[in-house]
Parts: sequence; structure tokens; C-alpha cells
Amino acid sequence: MNTDENCQNYTEKKYIRFKDLRSVKQPDIHGDKVQDLKDQLNDGKHQQKKQGVSLMQFLRTELTRGYQLENDEERFSARREKIYSFMKIPREVEKFMIYGFLQCVDSFLFVYTFLPLRFMMALWTVVTRPLRYCLGKDKNNLKVGEQHLRPAEICDLLKGIVVISCWAVTWKVDTSMMYHLVKSQSVIKLYIFYNMLEVGDRLFSSFGQDTIDALLWTATEPRSKRKTRSQHLGTIPHLMFAGTYVLLHSILVLFQATTLNVAINSSNKALLTIMMSNNFVELKGSVFKKFDKNNLFQLSCADVRERFHLIMLLFAVNLQTMKEYAWKTERLADLLPDCIMLLLAEVLVDWVKHAFITRFNELRSTVYRDYTISLAYDMAQTRQENAFSDPSDLVARRMGFIPLPLGVAIGRVFCTTVTPSAKPANIILFLLAYLILIALRILNSVVILGKACDLILSHSKEPSDSTTSRKHSSTSSDIKNSNLATAMFSNSAVSLNNVCLNDAVLKEEVNDEKDNTGNVQ
Repeated sequence: MNTDENCQNYTEKKYIRFKDLRSVKQPDIHGDKVQDLKDQLNDGKHQQKKQGVSLMQFLRTELTRGYQLENDEERFSARREKIYSFMKIPREVEKFMIYGFLQCVDSFLFVYTFLPLRFMMALWTVVTRPLRYCLGKDKNNLKVGEQHLRPAEICDLLKGIVVISCWAVTWKVDTSMMYHLVKSQSVIKLYIFYNMLEVGDRLFSSFGQDTIDALLWTATEPRSKRKTRSQHLGTIPHLMFAGTYVLLHSILVLFQATTLNVAINSSNKALLTIMMSNNFVELKGSVFKKFDKNNLFQLSCADVRERFHLIMLLFAVNLQTMKEYAWKTERLADLLPDCIMLLLAEVLVDWVKHAFITRFNELRSTVYRDYTISLAYDMAQTRQENAFSDPSDLVARRMGFIPLPLGVAIGRVFCTTVTPSAKPANIILFLLAYLILIALRILNSVVILGKACDLILSHSKEPSDSTTSRKHSSTSSDIKNSNLATAMFSNSAVSLNNVCLNDAVLKEEVNDEKDNTGNVQ
């Protein structure tokens, strides 16, 4: 008997019935929806046995079936907020990109403006300070065991030697032969070659700043901490190694500019189309990966560096092409649409990539403001009187942007396009151009420093609850501290634990985790 009842119940559970839900009482939103619907539908099981289901009844039920979205208000509200956040991502990304781009501009212009002046001042010190020491004028000011040159002067001197030596070697490189060599290849070979150059550029950038930092630390290491010769190579081998790196990276950038020049000036534009489509292939390698806050910061900094690098390559292409066409404005009008298309494709890919990454990884759009604040703290730290390193070096650690190779390559292109001469008019124009670059660098520095001060001030005083106030109070005390650099970095000039959020920003996350752990316990 029990077996028959179980079989009958099993058969009734699998029986499918279509019914107009308008006749069914709507369940209470606060109750058990599934149980209420099950009870209401089971009320008509006896009627279901007597009356069959026709096709017309099924169609009428599907056409007139009713539903109410307010029964699941929280879920639909959350999805609407996700759409709004998705639409805000391009604006937030561009705010971060612009600020990071201006920092790259500041680091790049330093190579052409203040680095030559600091290099000449260091050379003057090398010549005059020993004479002053011999005459007894600097003996009282020089401490025991102290070098005749300050560490900053040694760094400026070494950077100037590397830049000048690499520029002199690249001057022997025939760019016209390089152009015809690249142009003679097929489209597929050029596409593969350009991808190889892009990969090589990223690999060079990954250890380039390590090479320069190793040279600067070896040359400026205090004598009390200096190791024996068997434990390190010495200053001269490090200088040769750094010079070799900058030279190879500069030649690679020249090849990139030449390949891009061939793609833009070709008649069929096939290579240019393939290169633009290569940006969209980048979405496949990044959108569907798992990202946390620090990993997304690495990707964002890499995108800033990539955008600035592309703009400088396009600038080099325009200079080379305008020289070949005798600086005719008609040719510039033909070049600009292709350059704008490349930039728009890069910007569009960045928008889509970051929008979907934040959506898939449940990250808020305000995360890019934290990234901008981290860069602001870096900028404030490098402008102190006793900073750990040069601003360009810190930007290189954060974004992977090494200004020296790109500066050598762009200088090589500029010298080939503008023929130098010793005429007084040309000298005056050169001095005016140099003064304009200095003015642009000063203006850019004032803008990014002012923005950094505003961001730090708003970050330290933004209103929040009591827990967040405690976190900001500790951050504010670090800002007011005269030794702000020590609070944010730990031996930054040597430790290359690069591309991560600033310690002042990460401190909030650590406090959040502690508070959450305490609440759970």
C-alpha cells in the first residue's frame, strides 16, 4: 500500500500543468515564494486531472502571463547600479590616464630641459671643486670620508654620460636604410616584426630601471657600506652595461617608429588595419582574467605608459614624413586622420577593457581615484628636499616608463629632420625652442603638483564614519610629518618592489581588514 502511494505521489510530482497565473494569488514578498506557489498550484490538481491542456491555452497563457519586478527589488536595483558604474568607468579611467600622462610628460621633458643643465653643473663641479679643495677653500666644509661630488651630482653626471654616448652611437645608424629594409618586407612579416618589437620593448622596460638604479647605487654607495670588489662589478662595468641597455632600447624604439612609418605611409593601409585590430585582440588576454586592486593598478599604469609611448612614436613618424615631403601642409593633412584613428582605437580599447574588468571583478569605479591619489603621493614625495630619487626614476618604477631610451631615440629623429647649422639665426631659434621646453616643463610640473596637493588634502579630510576617520587621521599625521617620504616608502632608491599602490593608500586597506576581522570575532 505504501509503495502504491509513493508511486502515485511520484507520478503527480512529474505532471506538468499550465495555468494562467492571473488567477493565482500573488505570494507575499516577505514569505516563502516557492512554498506559496507550490501550495497554490497544488490546489487545482484535482481539476487538472479532469481538464486537459490544449495548445491554444498554452499560447494564451504565454501571451497574457503577468509578472511583477518589484518582488525582486534588491536584485534589479543592484544590476542597475552596475550599469551606471559601467558607464562611469571611461570618465574615471581618463582622469587617471591624464594625470599619469602628465607625469610621463614631466619625466620625458626632464631629459631635454633640466638634465643638460644639471649635467653641466656637475661637470663644472668636477673641474672646480678639486681646485678649490687644493686651495683650501673647501677643506673645512668637506667632512671626513665624504666624496668631492654629492650623490645627486654623481647621478646627473652618469645619466648625462649615458645619454650623450648613446646618442652619438645612434647618430651612426642610417634611418633611411632602416626604412627601406622594413618597407621591402611583406605585410605578414611586418606584422610579426612589429609584435616582436612590442614584446621586446616591454621586456627592456621591465629591467631597464633596475639597470640604471644598480649603476647609480654602485656609484653613490657610502664607503662605510661599500662591499669588496669581488661582491660587485664596480662603477665602470655598471656604466657600460647601462649604456648598452639604453643603446639597444633606443635602436628598438627607432625600429618601432620606422615600422609605424611604413604602415601609415603605405598605399594599401593593410598593415595599419592589422595593427589597429591588434589592439582589440588585447581584450582577449586581459578581460577574462582575475584582477584585484593592485593588479589592476599595474595594468592601468602600463596603459598610461603605452599611450604616451604611442604618441611619441606618432610624433617621430610625423617628423620623418614631413621632412621627406619638404614640410608641406597637405601631407600633414593626410597623416593626421591615420594618427587619430590609431589613438582613438587605443582609447576605445582601454575604455572597454577597464569597464569589463571592473564589472567581472566587482570593483567600484572609485578605485581609479585611489590610483590617482597614489600617484599624487609619489609626486609629493619626489619633490621634497631630501627625496629618495629623481621624479623620473619613480615614475619609471610605477609605470615602467624609462625616459632615457625614448629621449635618445626622439633626439636622434629630431636631429635628422632639422639640419643644424652655426648661423646666428639658427642658434637663436634653438635657444628659443629650449626656453619654450623649459617653460612647458615648469608649467606641467606646477599643474601636476597643484593637483597632487588637492588630492592629498581631500584624501586626508574627506568626511566618513568613525572607522574611516581613524584611518584618515593616521594618514593626515603622516602628511604633516616633515619626513613624508619615510612614511610612504622603505628605501625606495634601492628596493625595486615596483608597481604597487602607495603605502599611504594601502594603509587604509590594511586597517579595513583589521576592523573586519575584529567585528567578525
